[in-house]
Amino acid sequence: MANRNLEKMASIDAQLRQLVPAKVSEDDKLIEYDALLLDRFLDILQDLHGEDLKETVQEVYELSAEYEGKHDPQKLEELGNAITSLDAGDSIVVSKSFSHMLNLANLAEEVQIAHRRRNKLKKGDFADENNATTESDIEETLKKLVVEMKKSPQEVFDALKNQTVDLVLTAHPTQSVRRSLLQKHARIRNCLTQLYAKDITPDDKQELDEALQREIQAAFRTDEIRRTPPTPQDEMRAGMSYFHETICAPLIQFSSWMGGDRDGNPRVTPEVTRDVCLLARMMAANLYYSQIEDLMFELSMWRCNDELRVRADELHLSAKKDTVAKHYIEFWKKIPANEPYRVVLGDVRDRLYQTRERSRHLLAHGHCDIPVEATFTNVEQFLEPLELCYRSLCACGDRAIADGTLLDFLRQVSTFGLSLVRLDIRQESDRHSDVMDAITKHLDIGSYHEWSEEKRQEWLLSELSGKRPLFGPDLPTTEEIRDVLDTFHVIAELPPDNFGAYIISMATAPSDVLAVELLQRECHIKHPLRVVPLFEKLADLEAAPAALARLFSVDWYKNRINGKQEVMIGYSDSGKDAGRFSAAWQLYKAQEELINVAKEYGVKLTMFHGRGGTVGRGGGPTHLAILSQPPETIHGSLRVTVQGEVIEQSFGEQHLCFRTLQRFTAATLEHGMHPPISPKPEWRALMDEMAIIATEEYRSVVFKEPRFVEYFRLATPELEYGRMNIGSRPAKRRPSGGIETLRAIPWIFAWTQTRFHLPVWLGFGAAFKHVIEKDVRNLQMLREMYNQWPFFRVTLDLVEMVFAKGDPGIAALYDKLLVSPELWPFGEQLRAKYEETKNLLLQVAGHKDLLEADPYLKQRLRLRDSYITTLNVCQAYTLKRIRDPSYDVKERPHLSKEPMEISKPADELVTLNPTSEYAPGLEDTLILTMKGIAAGLQNTG
Repeated sequence: MANRNLEKMASIDAQLRQLVPAKVSEDDKLIEYDALLLDRFLDILQDLHGEDLKETVQEVYELSAEYEGKHDPQKLEELGNAITSLDAGDSIVVSKSFSHMLNLANLAEEVQIAHRRRNKLKKGDFADENNATTESDIEETLKKLVVEMKKSPQEVFDALKNQTVDLVLTAHPTQSVRRSLLQKHARIRNCLTQLYAKDITPDDKQELDEALQREIQAAFRTDEIRRTPPTPQDEMRAGMSYFHETICAPLIQFSSWMGGDRDGNPRVTPEVTRDVCLLARMMAANLYYSQIEDLMFELSMWRCNDELRVRADELHLSAKKDTVAKHYIEFWKKIPANEPYRVVLGDVRDRLYQTRERSRHLLAHGHCDIPVEATFTNVEQFLEPLELCYRSLCACGDRAIADGTLLDFLRQVSTFGLSLVRLDIRQESDRHSDVMDAITKHLDIGSYHEWSEEKRQEWLLSELSGKRPLFGPDLPTTEEIRDVLDTFHVIAELPPDNFGAYIISMATAPSDVLAVELLQRECHIKHPLRVVPLFEKLADLEAAPAALARLFSVDWYKNRINGKQEVMIGYSDSGKDAGRFSAAWQLYKAQEELINVAKEYGVKLTMFHGRGGTVGRGGGPTHLAILSQPPETIHGSLRVTVQGEVIEQSFGEQHLCFRTLQRFTAATLEHGMHPPISPKPEWRALMDEMAIIATEEYRSVVFKEPRFVEYFRLATPELEYGRMNIGSRPAKRRPSGGIETLRAIPWIFAWTQTRFHLPVWLGFGAAFKHVIEKDVRNLQMLREMYNQWPFFRVTLDLVEMVFAKGDPGIAALYDKLLVSPELWPFGEQLRAKYEETKNLLLQVAGHKDLLEADPYLKQRLRLRDSYITTLNVCQAYTLKRIRDPSYDVKERPHLSKEPMEISKPADELVTLNPTSEYAPGLEDTLILTMKGIAAGLQNTG
């Protein structure tokens, strides 16, 4: 197809080539991929909305590219004038266009990453740059362990088969892209990949190009905006869809918080927890059902061992009498007696059908007539006939067949069981204390809330050691207490393989854990969940080792855990509490101390890392994030959350999924067999000193500056965050209050949108400046730490990456438009700290420019900058119009050739969102800019 826009795109291409470095390597096709998608989209835009609107998009892009070239604030003003001259309908179309182009740029990147990986595999070249934004693969890890570390292949194999990695998918509201769009993006990605495949015929190329245009148009015509917030059940369905599409990993386990995380989310009720568990079992049975049918047609052999023959004969006989399986009797009659594998697998399919239908009926009606014995109630029942088929094939000389689809299916069932994932339950410690207080008052023995920790433990242990029921139906309850108790009753009601851990947030003492143990017993949970304390804020992390030691000193509890304990550490709230620098160091030290406590008491400790997607919430590349953890803190056992948009980035495409699973496996293996070095005593002393300064600097701004909250809410879209409807959980723990009540996700999200990223870097500069001015020799020590200590290097490299995504000039525009003039000096002070911190960071890292050690990432970021800047300017001016309705905006004629649903004349736009109190079109424009910026920065919260 001819490039109809080639001449008019020449100026854009010229701007791009000025901004983007030349090819980084021979296999670099990113600019080529991006240009193709952009050209196809502009064709579509012109067809739908006419030449004038397409030229408007080109004009604002060129202004943005000029700004990126020189960072002249005048260009931002020109860009603002161009954007505000649009009417409401055209403003929506332009915002949607740039958001869409950023999504296309991300797809081009993903295809390029997969292309690079394929080339590396062909060449056998696994060398990568040593920085936190580049990740190695399992081939490189195995080579390092065997060749460089002189580990035997048997040692590596034994370590690999004994390690456990549990990825916990969460529904934290950071995935801003709707699921329907993600599916269209996947098809665009596939078309682009195939278009550049070798040996493609002209006919195939034309067909793929037409398919590519259809999918780009379909994505553009899909409403990006969620008009209502998702329910926890919706979040769970979206999360589970990845298991159908890309995930299959025997070395990895999966868990979920979707529908189980009730910490501050009133929408996660006991009924919701019950629903998502039943829904997961129904989805799992449905997934397996189709695969069993494929296996039945594949395993048509007649040779089998005696064990299988006896089972097949028994099933043939019983099927004729079994009324439960009557819908399959005709099918059974058609299976020849000399096809025993089909007979056995037919029974498996029958029980899967009943398992699915029972869950479906319970979900829809709350009751079901299908007897439990007709279903699979545990995974062992499911695996047994499959393993029988495998043994029989091997015994008859058909191991090659056994090791094909059947073995893959066995691994899949072993990994995902009957529920796809195990659901964790999370609740705040205070909610359990409220239940205990109600019980003790009902028993007339006092107020649990008023008891000391020693008295609480004494009473809890006496009840745990006894057998009497603690309370009955006459216990006076509030709605909150009933919610806690009903959650335990749901756990007791459902099969135990539905559940994983019971996590206690805001845990501080052994009684928090013992209270949950007692409630599990009182609610008749036959297979109690393991109880996991979560330590989040700085003070809680500091006190965590002592709390764990007290817990292990309790004989009853030590006997209960059978030598194994899990502890969760929170990256989000610790960062919000003290800043990224101090939080990272305290998390490091807490892990070391917790491991030492566990060793002292002979307990194997598994660390559960509650990481977010952004650097401000502990996010970062998988491999080096794991390898930067303290020595002996993983030991082949790791749990980590995968949150929001990171789920799509990690598992949304087959090659990305495989790479993600490899990296978790490889990093866990390498950390155990080749642990990172421990920091020198002088490094620790310097870190302790810097952490004190960093915490003081961070808290002096965020919590002690009287007008900080006012400035934050004026200078960012924090107040408007909730309108995105990207999660079921409220943005705040409490409706009123300041930063302390705001959840970590919107806190990070708001600063990310303005390209200022304050929670990530604030504190670093003050810490560096303090120790360097105190003794110039400390600069050399910092450089030594950067070059030799993985933890310190990863921490700084990730902050450097954030600076590469930042732009204080954009933040200054938000101030100019949205912040009251008396607060402008405060914003200027913060931007001065930003520049000072960036320069000090580069000095410590020994870099002249940001990301000079990672040309691939530098290229990708610069390619997106001009798109993001357009959306930033559009967002800032839209916020101005929303917050100040009297703001004067010049009128211009409507440019669209053919209005579409998202591009209506201003007098019609009010019907798009009748509940909005904003002027017509402004809310949609604002949300589109939020989504586009999030897509461009590849971070929301």
